[in-house]
Amino acid sequence: MKILYDSQIFSLQDFGGISRYFSELISGFKKHPDIEAEIFLSYSNNKYLEKIPSLQYNFFLRNFEFKGKRELLSILNLNKNIHSLLNQNFHLFHPTYYDTYFLKYIKNKPFILTIHDLIHEKFPQYFPLWDQTSLKKKALAMRAKKIIAVSHNTKKDIINLYQVEEKKISVIYHANSLLTSPHNLPVTNFNNYILFVGSRNAYKNFIFFIKALKPLLDKDPKLRIVCAGGEALSKKEINLFKTLNILNKVFFPRILSDSYLQSLYQNALAFVFPSLYEGFGIPILEAFACNCPIILSDTSSLPEIAKDAACYFSPYDSLSLKTAIQKIIYNKELRQKLIEKGKNRLKDFSWEKTVQETKNIYQNI
Repeated sequence: MKILYDSQIFSLQDFGGISRYFSELISGFKKHPDIEAEIFLSYSNNKYLEKIPSLQYNFFLRNFEFKGKRELLSILNLNKNIHSLLNQNFHLFHPTYYDTYFLKYIKNKPFILTIHDLIHEKFPQYFPLWDQTSLKKKALAMRAKKIIAVSHNTKKDIINLYQVEEKKISVIYHANSLLTSPHNLPVTNFNNYILFVGSRNAYKNFIFFIKALKPLLDKDPKLRIVCAGGEALSKKEINLFKTLNILNKVFFPRILSDSYLQSLYQNALAFVFPSLYEGFGIPILEAFACNCPIILSDTSSLPEIAKDAACYFSPYDSLSLKTAIQKIIYNKELRQKLIEKGKNRLKDFSWEKTVQETKNIYQNI
């Protein structure tokens, strides 16, 4: 059976949970001789694709950032995607994001849609008025043969917001890609830091997180914040740090590899995920794998994924966050308990399981 993927997410992301998911699927199917997973793209700067040696593509101005770069990358890859669809040399199509371009070319071949979250639908105020993600996602959800939701919370949101029949949706969890063995890569010249990982879009609640930690940073001269991943710090963020007089206490290392990210988790006092909404939350599993205690928002899918292996707070209450952080970072015994619970919870997730459950859906269709 031949499965065709497109280049959408690999044009948009150098790092990120969605491109991590699809790269793990494509890589995982290499171990299944009865599944041929094929992706056609001309250019990509995605870090995860580098781990799939059989793929042939070129980098695109990798060390040069400019406005519209990802949109241009998408255009450069489009013709190859259309050509692959028109050839009809596949049994099933699995788009990697929500662009509807392929509907004109897929003819009668079925396609499966993975819905990672409904952030655009639940928090439209955080996205520009011209953003079409919600409309495109819903259009594809209506046409897809099957929908994969990455959590039961996401499945519930799909049913409530799209009125899709429950039997059309299957829940398949993500997993962790970081190693669980110790990694001694030096990452900072200080020891006491709280870790924030990922993009800092409005719904990620980053500004709330920074302001809530300001009193702790003032009180504890050794405490620092490390923000890993996402875009470079904006002038607005830097000005905020200056205004709060914490510019020398917030550090932004560029993630160069999984081993570097692993070391950041392993050496942190705690990982804090203040997001207002997540479809799944891969960083939770990454922290579990790296023996890093977790402090989480009590919203969306996060309690479903972490269960009792995290300390929770309200992402709308700065005192709630401050209290949770103090509770964890200054209590070694409690931190160790969370680490042990995280190790046990991590056993419920694996990419092999994700690949096999996805394969079952492919075969059923």
